Amino acid sequence: MNIEHVEEVPLQSDCVAGVIVLYNHSTRMVKGRPGDLLAERGVITCAQNVADVLRRAGYRAVLLPLTTGVEEALVPYPPIDWVIFNLAEGLDGRLFEEARIAWALEAMGYRFTGTRGDALVRSTHKQQAKSLLSAGGVPTPPWWLFRHPDEVDAVAGDGFPFPLIVKPVAEDASLGIDGEAVVHTIRALRDRVAYVVDHYRQAALVEAFVVGREFNVSLWGSRPDVLPLAEVDFSAFDRAHECIVSYAAKWESGSFEYCHTPILCPAPVERSLASRIKGTAQRAWKIMGCRGYARVDMRVSGEGIPYVLEVNCNPDISPDAGFSRAAMEAGYSYEKMVVRILQSARREVYAYDRTGVGDRRVGHSEAGRSSRFVYAYGT
Repeated sequence: MNIEHVEEVPLQSDCVAGVIVLYNHSTRMVKGRPGDLLAERGVITCAQNVADVLRRAGYRAVLLPLTTGVEEALVPYPPIDWVIFNLAEGLDGRLFEEARIAWALEAMGYRFTGTRGDALVRSTHKQQAKSLLSAGGVPTPPWWLFRHPDEVDAVAGDGFPFPLIVKPVAEDASLGIDGEAVVHTIRALRDRVAYVVDHYRQAALVEAFVVGREFNVSLWGSRPDVLPLAEVDFSAFDRAHECIVSYAAKWESGSFEYCHTPILCPAPVERSLASRIKGTAQRAWKIMGCRGYARVDMRVSGEGIPYVLEVNCNPDISPDAGFSRAAMEAGYSYEKMVVRILQSARREVYAYDRTGVGDRRVGHSEAGRSSRFVYAYGT
């Protein structure tokens, strides 16, 4: 088990700064299906759990829902006094709001948990992510990008390696993925591309469907370190193309998919394959520029090749989510996991001029005596 040795996480905070648990609170969706709000509202429950844990651990934690712009919401909370536990993904399902929020937090001078905006953009835009992974030598299934169903007809003569799976190019949480997402004919492919374009108002990523085992790989820390591997158990499904983690499997608690896609953690996997999976996940982390914590989802083909499907920066850390499950398997209670993620953000160091030197901060030699500017200094 490749777990970083860390000091015991204290259950009482000695920090002066308070913690803002920042999350989105949407009441509608500007695209997609009405049922997609289930995923949006899942963030609310997660934020409440995180705030409760931090308070029990001795932190001064404030729950702050985003119902307007992040700049307005944070006016009462100056960055010198507050650290952000960032669970915000934006309002109403708008595209790339999660990255914009992270950029805004950084520009306003906050220390915050999770990944920065650039990495969020790279990982959220599936076509960009797959291009970067391929260029970096990380296997990912072959793909095509269609902005309109008519484009399918233009390349149909080249042939496709059916079955294929069709996804919105810039969504997470399995939005837009159901039983109809896996297609076997040109007609079905065209119809599904039209569905994605019409409902999700974005291009459709079409990907070769890899028949094989599916693994979720949770990583955190600066190396990064790999938590125990998790595998999706598809044994209840008869046909290979039904073996997907659909929106229903993640969010619709009464559905067959939700009830019959249990997660095996630790995954029953031989050592050599586990090593390949971990190495692939660590390379994907580095290529995307992840920070803090992330999850890499992959399929392993019959030939034993781990193909990266998604790199999920800032994945769900609800108590019953995959990342939390892996951390608990590694020996972390939910409380210690949350505190460790927060402490990683608190270790961000900034350089001040000589009049701004303080705890865990260093002076910037080029700053004037009267200057009050803050310079990013790294970790």
